Amino acid sequence: MSRRDEIVGAARELLEREGRSAVTMRRLAQGLGVQAPSLYKHVSDKDELEAALADLAREELAAALAGAPALDEAARRYRAWALDHPHLYRLATERPLPDGVRPTAGADRAESPLLEVVGDEHRARAAWAFAHGMVELELAGRLPDAAGAWRAGVEAFAGAPAQALRPAPERAVFRSFRVD
Repeated sequence: MSRRDEIVGAARELLEREGRSAVTMRRLAQGLGVQAPSLYKHVSDKDELEAALADLAREELAAALAGAPALDEAARRYRAWALDHPHLYRLATERPLPDGVRPTAGADRAESPLLEVVGDEHRARAAWAFAHGMVELELAGRLPDAAGAWRAGVEAFAGAPAQALRPAPERAVFRSFRVD
């Protein structure tokens, strides 16, 4: 294991145990028994460290979803992984994409298994958005009967005919979020 991998591993342990705000270069160095400046030989800054953690999260989530035979199983696995790793999940999903980068189905390793299950890039994005929203509500404690809500959502999504999912005509969305 490289020193960089050790640093990322220690950062992950600290993140999982105490949350994102606890992951500072100083705390990380203390835990590794080194001076904080020595960390910068292996990671340029905290942003790079968080990006490495986000990559790790996406790889693990993709592995958890791999081989799911259907949407209900993919949703179950997604939910389980996210709830088991709430701080890592949020770090990976709350970071904005770099300027000019747009997500595409299959481009993100964690999205590819959803594409395999639903077979359409738009439905894969919709499935990911559904799962992400449900996880966020559940982590925030704002989803009464979470298991029932997940079951109903997956059944509704899986049972929707493709023609019902045709895109609506484009309309301008104003700051009030009302459609003109």
